[in-house]
Parts: sequence; C-alpha cells; structure tokens
Amino acid sequence: MSILEILLLVAAGFAAGGMNALAGGGTFFSFPALLAIGLPPVTANATNAVALWPASLAGAWAARASLRPLGRYLLPLLLAGLAGGLLGGLLLLAGGDDVFSLLIPWLLLAATALFAASPRLSRWLAARRKESAVPPHSPLSLGAHSLVSIYGGYFGAGMGILQLAAFSIEGHALVRANALKNLISAVIYSVASLTFIFAGRVSWFELLILLGGATLGGYAGGALSQKLPASWLRALVILVGSGMTLYYFWATYLA
Repeated sequence: MSILEILLLVAAGFAAGGMNALAGGGTFFSFPALLAIGLPPVTANATNAVALWPASLAGAWAARASLRPLGRYLLPLLLAGLAGGLLGGLLLLAGGDDVFSLLIPWLLLAATALFAASPRLSRWLAARRKESAVPPHSPLSLGAHSLVSIYGGYFGAGMGILQLAAFSIEGHALVRANALKNLISAVIYSVASLTFIFAGRVSWFELLILLGGATLGGYAGGALSQKLPASWLRALVILVGSGMTLYYFWATYLA
C-alpha cells in the first residue's frame, strides 16, 4: 500500500468518525475509500462493517439503563437481529463481488435518500405515532425488524434510520426507540462482523488504519458538535452520498 493510499484511509476514517459523531453518514466516506484503494467490494464492505463494530457496542452499552426494564420483551428482537444479521452477511458472501458491485449504486442511493429524508420522517412519525408503555410484538413488526436486520448484515448504511422508524411506528417513545436501535444494531454488526472474520473477508491492515482515523475523527467530532450547525453537516453528507451514488451508477452501468 502506498503512502497516498494510507493517507486516503486515514482521512476517510477521520471524516467517517467525525461525521458519525456529529450527524451520521460516516459510511459514505469510509466505504468508497476502501474501494478506491483497490479492495474487492465484498472485502471493502466487510472491513467497513468490522470498523463500525466497536462503536455499535459502545452505543448499546450506553443505552443499557433504558433497556434493562424491558427484560424478556427484548428476546424476539434480539433473535430477529441475530438471524437477520447472519443471513445478510451470508447473502453478501454468497453473492460475491460481481453481484454486490451491481448493487452498490442502488444501495448508496437508498442510504442517501433515507439520510436526506430522516428529519421529515421523524417529524411525520412523531405526529402520528401513539406511544405505548411496551407495544406488543406482532408478526408484521417482527418481520419488518428481520428485513431491516438482513439489510444491515448485507450493507448497513442507513440501517439505523430504518430501525428508528420501525420502532417509532410500533409506538415506542423516542428515547427507548433510540436505545433499542443501538442494541439491535450492535447485535447485527456483531454477528455480521464475526461472519466476515470467519470467512476471511476482512482486510486487517486497512481496517487498523481506518479505525485509527475514525478514533481521531470521533474525538474531533465530539469537540465540534456544539459549534457547527447540524444542517451544514447533513448537507455535506447528502452531497457526498449523492456524488458517490452518481459516480457508481456511471462506473457500474455506463463506463
């Protein structure tokens, strides 16, 4: 790996860590950078997922106080996250680089659209949902969580927005919905990451460089979180996501 490629990964990791701390959307920086240095698409996605794994565990641990009273209510959700994350990871490995390469533009498009629509989606849900103490599970809600988990295990960008929407629609208060999102994301990332590790699809040298940059970026993002307008940061993520989407549509289908 050249010095230029190392610097690119450090910069991408820094941007991803900073944006995740400030507004979300860090995958739009880290995943394309891994592709740009020449990693195969599945390896790039697997490496990116493992890089996000520690942050998901930290988020779940931080939310433990909100989740502890739910007890056995969590079990079906954990099973859906576990099964969906495993299935998504296995589908990624089974499809291989050729299939995933064709899907990359569409996945980036979906993730960018979700990120752009998330504020309006949150307001729409807040105006219509009826919060319940502990909303009962239903086959429809568990099916929706399973589908989101499969998507998370397969790609993951925008997964948190989908989860937050699903929990809000069920009737969970925002604080509890966010805590549930953190927990299930940690389960999905854990099982998908372990699947990728056991399959040998993680590029460890690139992962360590990316993690180093992301750690520094997360610290810087936390320090800047009170100083920069969130709207500017969201606009930057949407701009980068749109640019990456257009580029990969051109590279995949027109070049």
